[in-house]
Amino acid sequence: MKISELSRRTGVPVASIKYFRRQGLLPAGRATAATLAEYGEEHAERLRLIKALTTLGGLSIAATREVLGAVDQAHTSEGALGAISYALPVPVAGQSPADPEEEAEAETAAGAEVAELLADLDWRTPATSPHVQGLTSALKELRRLDAQYAPGELAAYAKLAEAVARLDLERAAGLDDPVALAERAVIVFAICAPVFELLRRLAQENQVRRRVADAGTGPAAPA
Repeated sequence: MKISELSRRTGVPVASIKYFRRQGLLPAGRATAATLAEYGEEHAERLRLIKALTTLGGLSIAATREVLGAVDQAHTSEGALGAISYALPVPVAGQSPADPEEEAEAETAAGAEVAELLADLDWRTPATSPHVQGLTSALKELRRLDAQYAPGELAAYAKLAEAVARLDLERAAGLDDPVALAERAVIVFAICAPVFELLRRLAQENQVRRRVADAGTGPAAPA
């Protein structure tokens, strides 16, 4: 297909396709003349992934180039998923200012709590994972606000998260092509996470309304 047809099929403007090609994100097409090239389905798949990474994932061109390189080198679906997971922004809790001594003490306590949790769950997660560091920062802030979770409460939430993770990976089952799998992973990580959070809030709203109705007292939640 010509570049104009590739643009129509993917919804990516011709100028953007040429830019992605110059940036090394998109392979060149097969030259058919001095100024003409033919593109295939692999180019359409790559463009969809680039769109997912830059638009849904919010990655820069440089970060997108790194992810695409990792996906291209991945020999397994797990490798492709890992490349995407580590590349996308990690949720980070806002932090209140604290003096260095308190900061170090809170960091140590939160880090120990995360390490103990992962060991109890027998999760195969390295300490260098950005997600471990993100969780440590979040628990550190909860400690500072005196709102930390007890170990048993954290474990209960973690087991629910594990069930959700299984569902996420089941959605990717059967996708052997690294590019298609990476595109699905971006959708799962970047879009399904907010969907899951909204479902959680709806469930909380439902529980509040039911408890108010069962008690027969107190103000009802906004209609």
